[in-house]
Amino acid sequence: MPYTWSLVLLAVGLVLLAWLLIRLFRELRRFKAVQRQVFHDFGDRSGLVKARVAGLKVAFAQRRTR
Repeated sequence: MPYTWSLVLLAVGLVLLAWLLIRLFRELRRFKAVQRQVFHDFGDRSGLVKARVAGLKVAFAQRRTR
């Protein structure tokens, strides 16, 4: 009989641990998805900045030759 409460407490602890791990993995998956979006957006924006800089270099080079 004294082991019954220990087993119940162990079972409740394991269920709680499983529930917390499931929530943690869901949040990690969500975080990774947001991280991928941020890196994709950052790459797009940096590409646009590089294109604008290249366009300005061409424009300045053309002005110098005139």
